[in-house]
Amino acid sequence: MKTPEDHERQKIDMTAGPIMRNVLLFALPIIAGNILQYLYTTVDTLVIGRFCGTTSLAAVGTSSQPVEVLLCIFLGVGTGVSIRSSQHTGAGDIRRMRETVRTSVSFVYLSGIPIGIIGYFLTPAILKLMGVPADVWNAALIYTRIVFLGALGNIGYNMNAGLLRGLGDSKASLWFLLISCIVNVLLDLVLVAGLRMDVSGAAAATAVAMFLSWFFSIAYIRRRYPELQCTWLPRGVVRAELRHILMIGLPIGLNSSLFSFGHMAMQTMVNAQGALFMAGNSIAGRVNGLANMAISAMSSAATTFSGQNYGARKVDRLRSGQVLIPLAAGLITLTFDVLCILIRMPILRQFSSDETVLFYASRFVVVQLSGQWMFAVYNSISNFINGLGRVRYTVLVSLLMLWAVRIPVAWLIARFWDGTWIMLSFPASFAFGMFSMIGYYIFSKTWKELLNLAPPRVDNMK
Repeated sequence: MKTPEDHERQKIDMTAGPIMRNVLLFALPIIAGNILQYLYTTVDTLVIGRFCGTTSLAAVGTSSQPVEVLLCIFLGVGTGVSIRSSQHTGAGDIRRMRETVRTSVSFVYLSGIPIGIIGYFLTPAILKLMGVPADVWNAALIYTRIVFLGALGNIGYNMNAGLLRGLGDSKASLWFLLISCIVNVLLDLVLVAGLRMDVSGAAAATAVAMFLSWFFSIAYIRRRYPELQCTWLPRGVVRAELRHILMIGLPIGLNSSLFSFGHMAMQTMVNAQGALFMAGNSIAGRVNGLANMAISAMSSAATTFSGQNYGARKVDRLRSGQVLIPLAAGLITLTFDVLCILIRMPILRQFSSDETVLFYASRFVVVQLSGQWMFAVYNSISNFINGLGRVRYTVLVSLLMLWAVRIPVAWLIARFWDGTWIMLSFPASFAFGMFSMIGYYIFSKTWKELLNLAPPRVDNMK
């Protein structure tokens, strides 16, 4: 049987070596994976835009938010698994790593199956709450319900991806997504372009791809890390470990869910501008998603870096990383944003030929991406703090960004000016979040004390 030492080349040890070299080596596979994930979500939009029309395109754009509302709680728990995994890795505690794995496997089934069923039946009420127009209703209903039925695979994959990131293995997800991307593209071409199944075919292709990603992630962990004793089916939970995971992950998940619910409120304001603006917003998301490739990767690197070094009591590295990682995230994102703004029109024209749709999409891209670098700085600092297991302040700031800044600003614009400019609320909220997190670094006594109270190193227990 392979030992943990056999897999060191698969993992990145954030507790030793040049900080930014390790962070970038960790982030690059995630960026590549994000590109693949972007491709198979973009294929949905591209194929539907080419073969189905504006109504179906608007349905896909508006259907992502209700799915996120219910899934985000459980994906937040996946972040809790990632943080616990990184802390145990830094401390060298194999026994607790096994407990984390065992608990996460069971939690996937305990959450994924009910959320798929509940989401399926709640979809009409959610779409009604969002004010989805009548001409988009049927397509949005079908697409959302099918995606909910794939929730188990989505949660399972994200839970295992979080576990692997905590270990320092960010390369594995790239291979899982490569396989699922190929499957998704082929199914899109067969079901939508070939069999003309419209949005139901696109949703089915995405759901099947996520299930494949989950299955491959289980097989990979069992083969590469047999010492973790990962299983296909649940074997119960370790209550103490579940409590720690939920204490970290549940606030993050609830915050993400409330954030997604806020996105639904934003989508309602988008829907109020009509199908053309909805379609423009939907395809603008394709360009914005491309520009944001580095944000989640650098944020994941920040979480793993802080978690591992906190577990290993490497306080000096924490102090250096808290500045270097957000700075790099902001600069990388700014570079992506400028490039995407410059090439936005050739990309947008791949999704629609309607000049009004393209006009709205182009404006949305320019406004949002102009301030996206601030979100990158905010998000990397937030995830750095989360990696230490301290999530209250980050959750509070995230909620205020949306509910106290973005939504009120968007409402004021729609109420007293022109609703097609509601995207101005994004850079306003990004600036608020960035300065709030920088202020925490500078003024918080809790933060300064925390860096001097790293937990004791735990001896490796096999």
